[in-house]
Amino acid sequence: MQTISLGPNGPAFAPLGLGTWSWGDTLFWAYGKDFGPEEVEGAFHASLEAGVTLIDTAEIYGFGESERLIGRFCQETDQTVQIATKYFPLPWRWQRSDITKALTASLERLLTDSIALYQIHWPLEFWLKTPDFMAVLAAEVKKGRIQAVGVSNYSAQQMAIAHGCLAAQGIPLASNQVPYSLLNRDIESNGILAQARQLNVTILAYSPLAQGLLTGKYRPENSPSLQGARRLDPRFSTKGLQKLTPLLTLLDTLADKHDKTPAQIALNWLIAQGNVIPIPGAKNASQAKQNAGALGWQLNPEEIEQLRTVAQGV
Repeated sequence: MQTISLGPNGPAFAPLGLGTWSWGDTLFWAYGKDFGPEEVEGAFHASLEAGVTLIDTAEIYGFGESERLIGRFCQETDQTVQIATKYFPLPWRWQRSDITKALTASLERLLTDSIALYQIHWPLEFWLKTPDFMAVLAAEVKKGRIQAVGVSNYSAQQMAIAHGCLAAQGIPLASNQVPYSLLNRDIESNGILAQARQLNVTILAYSPLAQGLLTGKYRPENSPSLQGARRLDPRFSTKGLQKLTPLLTLLDTLADKHDKTPAQIALNWLIAQGNVIPIPGAKNASQAKQNAGALGWQLNPEEIEQLRTVAQGV
């Protein structure tokens, strides 16, 4: 299977990960109602069986519950698991030692001594600045508690600053986790994607299926009842879904042609952009298996461009 390395000597992953924002989260997602621990455990194991070993979480997801679930699941498997988690720069964390303490707490919840990737969740600089963040994380790489350093939601300029701070210590900036999908291609026009390619920074694409809009599940004539964050998104309204009809129709056509699903077409399009790892969420084994079906094949150049063109018009 094709792999993507984070930096010259960093960990290597399949070009698809598993996002776990919804695991344990009752604020934005219906955890504990529509799905629970048994379902997400199924998603975890189904992902590993399909070769998807990058599991992305954060200390803030479910206020630590996502990390605790992953830690427990990891104890139940002998398969390789490559965990990425994130530090959230809250304003009362005003010392460098607070980053170290947060990492320690994450490792304890994850029941491990080391993780593949540690990321700064947002470029919030209340007291600590990017050089502070990068100095601490560089030290953690040297200690062996993290294998690679990443950022999340950083602009092109902020990413360049983080890269420079790390480079001064001989450590690459591995990744920038940002929203990227057929329906959100802002990073192609705001300089993030170009800067990432120039610096050899991998893009971790979150919301790669636009919270399910690209799966084909939500359609103007048959829209399921909305839960959690989707209720706040106008794109899920009947009018919003009608606007997406040309793209959904093309996804259906290509899905039939390749014997895939619309979601697999949308994820494969992202993988085809190069040095991009989509990290779709999965609440159960079925969703995880469907996501993994984006691996092991590729759209042709004409189909990739056709999707880009149609998506621009919706």
